[in-house]
This record gives sequence, structure tokens and C-alpha cells, in this order.
Amino acid sequence: MKTPHRDVRADEGSSQQAQGTGRRDFLGLAGAVTVLGATLPLARNMPGGFVSTAYAQDNPDPAAMLAQVGKNSGLSVIGDRPFVAEAPEHLLNDDTTPIDKFFVRQNGIPPEAPGDAQAWSIIVEGSVDNPLTLTLADLKQRFENVTFRMVLECGGNGRSFFNPPARGNQWTNGGAGCAEWTGVRLRDVLLAAGLKPSAAYTGHFGADSHLSGDADREVISRGVRIEKALEEHSMIVWGMNGQDLPLVHGGPLRLIIPGWPGSASQKWLTRILIRDDEHDGPGMTGTSYRVPATPMIPGSGPEGVEFRILESMPLRSIVSSPANGTRLPAGTRKLELRGAAWGGDVAVSAVHVSLDAGATWHAVDLQEPRNRYDWRRWTAAIDLPSDGYYEIWARATGEDGTMQPHVVGNWNPQGYGGNPMHRLAVLVG
Repeated sequence: MKTPHRDVRADEGSSQQAQGTGRRDFLGLAGAVTVLGATLPLARNMPGGFVSTAYAQDNPDPAAMLAQVGKNSGLSVIGDRPFVAEAPEHLLNDDTTPIDKFFVRQNGIPPEAPGDAQAWSIIVEGSVDNPLTLTLADLKQRFENVTFRMVLECGGNGRSFFNPPARGNQWTNGGAGCAEWTGVRLRDVLLAAGLKPSAAYTGHFGADSHLSGDADREVISRGVRIEKALEEHSMIVWGMNGQDLPLVHGGPLRLIIPGWPGSASQKWLTRILIRDDEHDGPGMTGTSYRVPATPMIPGSGPEGVEFRILESMPLRSIVSSPANGTRLPAGTRKLELRGAAWGGDVAVSAVHVSLDAGATWHAVDLQEPRNRYDWRRWTAAIDLPSDGYYEIWARATGEDGTMQPHVVGNWNPQGYGGNPMHRLAVLVG
């Protein structure tokens, strides 16, 4: 008998990189010089030699690339082989991120859409007593169906803020989105397989193929500690925002491991291997999705440096309204702000905004999350003393007391963990 649905609402390198210093959060401010018809006081600090990401691609028509996968034309294409696109912050203004505004991160070549999605199957094997082969239809019938709204974030989100630049797709803050995911708890499936006492780690495998065309080469195969896999919100999903999971987002079946790098949320899932030791598939060794255990010299090589696996993603807050470069009518004395904040395994406890480069801070009104790993939407109304140019800074604070830094720290070769305060510009009058 079918289990009733329970709605629980209450990176590696890229073939193309943008040119610049990695502070693309300010590129919009520099561009606002033309849009606003003004000279910005901080223009001398803007990075030079920037080439628009769209023009950095081999494909001359990024809008066509986005349309092909059903994406909003406002997304920024930051990689074409594999295809990678992010949303500027102002497109992340919805409580639930629409599919057409959700970022895209591919590592290889996606599989063809299956003729019968319900027949798509996965294998659960390894350190289990009862190896399983389950179709999508089996998952729907055998296990409780749940829906959670949760953030999914690329491990390299914020990479462009590192100086000197780190390797890989030059994400700003748009390698994240918060969708409603429908599926089953991963733990229910693993417990049905009967975990052996030695079970320590998962290994995830998907149906995408390597960019080289070599059928024997795995694209990416990451895993997580068994404790994370058994969390209530770790899921195998087939639905996104009430629709069948799109192929571009891993449909018909993928993992969602919330709070950790999106690369652990294997798309086009075919196999889960339960291991007695740490998984060592592509994306698990060297500097791949790993950060230095102790601070390293910016720009230096990884030789002799101890690295640890990137797990919980760092705090991040964004201003989603107004958009960077907005011009307000003369005489405007109240600035209405809206944004979002999230923090991996660490819940967000507060968000503050500043109009004076951090000299003073204003607390925002935080919306309660539907469930754990939902982002926290926030609003604020800030008084403006006069017409003129203003920078808005946004800073999140975690329940453990940590705060977003002014500038990105903990430099690492692959540029993981870049989470400086979001900064944008508006002009009044």
C-alpha cells in the first residue's frame, strides 16, 4: 500500500573563466557608472580588464544556451563545457526559487531522458545486509514521501571573491537556490538495506558521462559520512517545486544532501555504495572539494599542505531587492530591502545591514524557516539621510556566533568557502 505523502513545510575547474581580480560582486557597481550616469567614489577600487562572462564563452549566444535548458535569460553563463550558469542576486527574490531561475552545475555530459522515468532504478550495496535494487516507482510505494524546502549550493559558490583568483567557475553568490524537494528520506532506504555496524561512508554514482567521451572514466563520485546520510533531511528526490525533477537538475532521480556542497547531491543517481572507509571517488581526493586544515599562503601550491573534505557550507546572506545599480527618485528617504540568508549545517540567527561601510548596523526582520536547511528570508526598511550614492552591505550571523567576513579568507587552490558580505550600490536622485 502506498505510504501517504507528508508535506513537511510548517567544484572543480571550468574550461572558461571570466577575467578580473575575483571581486565580481563589485563589477555591477563599476558598471553602474554608466547606468546611473554618475561617478562612483569607489571606482578606483574596481577591477580592471573585466570581460563579461557571456562574451568569455565559445558559444556567442548564451541566451540560446539558457533557453535550451529552460532557464531565465537573466542567468549568467559562466561555463560552457560543462554547462554552468548562476543567478544574479536580484533573481533570487522568491521565497521558493523557481526552476527557471535555479543555478545549473554540470560536471560531465547528462544522460538522455529515459523513456519511462518510473522504471529508473538505483542499487544500494556494499556494507549492508540486504542489497537493494529499487525503481523510482518502488521508492514512491515503499517509503514515506516527504517534501522539504531546502537550499542547494555549489561547493564553489563565492569563488570569484578570492584574491589571487582561484581555479574554476567564477561564481559570485548565485550558485545557490532554495527549492521544494519531494522524495524519500535517504535514511529510510539505507535502513531498509540493513547497514552493517562497520558502515562509515557513502559513495554516490550517476549516469552522466565524462567530457572526454571515455566510457570507462567516472565524471564525479562523492560521498558523505554515514551520520550525514542518516539525517532526517538527506533525501532521494524525484520532484522539484511540485514538478517532476527536470533532467538538467538530475532527473528523474537524484540525491539532496542539504547544507553540504551540491556535488555530494549526486544527479542522475544510479548507485549508492556503503563503505567501511572514506570514499575516494573522483571529487574526493587531492584539492577537489577539500580545504586546507590550516591557513595557507594565498596563491601558493598545495604541496605539503594538509587538506580536509569540505562539508558544511559557510554562512551567506544576499540582498535580492533592490537590484545592484538601482536608481531611486530624488527625495526617497526610505529604502525597502529584501534578501535571504543560509548557513550549511549552522542555522542563521541574525542578519544585519549597513549603509556606511560597516560603521553602523541595522537588524532586519527574519522570516521563520519552514524546516531545517530552508533559507531565511528577511526584510528591512532603512532611513536615507539624503540623496546620493549608497552601498548596502549585508552580514549574516550563525547560531554558533560566527559572522560573514568583510573579505574572503582561508584562500585555497580551488576557491571553496568564499563568503564575504554581499555589497551592492544604489543611487538616490
